[in-house]
Amino acid sequence: MAVRKEYIEDLEKLKEEVLRMGELAKESAKNAITALVQRDTELASKILKENAIIDDLEFDIENRCMKLLALQQPMAVDLRTIGTCMKIITDFDRISDLAGDIAEIVRRIGHEPHVKPLIDIPRMSEIAQGMIADCLKAFSSQDIKILEDFSERDDVIDALFDQVRRELITITIERPRGIANAGHLLFVALHLERIGDHACNIASRIIYMVTGEKRKLG
Repeated sequence: MAVRKEYIEDLEKLKEEVLRMGELAKESAKNAITALVQRDTELASKILKENAIIDDLEFDIENRCMKLLALQQPMAVDLRTIGTCMKIITDFDRISDLAGDIAEIVRRIGHEPHVKPLIDIPRMSEIAQGMIADCLKAFSSQDIKILEDFSERDDVIDALFDQVRRELITITIERPRGIANAGHLLFVALHLERIGDHACNIASRIIYMVTGEKRKLG
């Protein structure tokens, strides 16, 4: 009984650490766009420093998963839970890396004015943040209904990316001097589009964890 109790506690601790990593990744993605909008290079530098915490968490969580698999030989839903944890921490790490890439862009831009008003890019970020938040809720509660519209949300992000890309191409043709800033903003939009893809990956894994059904979203 003592061994079983320890196993349950270890599994719950694993879930808590995954949720913590997800929250940190979401916060990094949010702060990266805040830094872009406000041209806040100090916040951008903070994001890059805090990414090391997320990297360490990924390593620790992976070790926890391997220990549970090696020592407890979990079955059925517990096995799916551990497997899901090992998969989604990679996506959370990639989200934080992409946030770091945006932060690097913010530092390169500095206080230079943007070539276009930042409307669609923050909207992309808002949708992506909502998707990550819903992934964390679903992981915690096992309520996967909130993940059902992820493909539609991802389509909205993709459409916004296409719109931003077209606008920036037009701007570079009309104002060649703005090509560097336009290029930076295009990469920001691309990184946000990829964050949405990673959120879809996480949602798919959570659905599998809960139901055993493999479903591709996005």
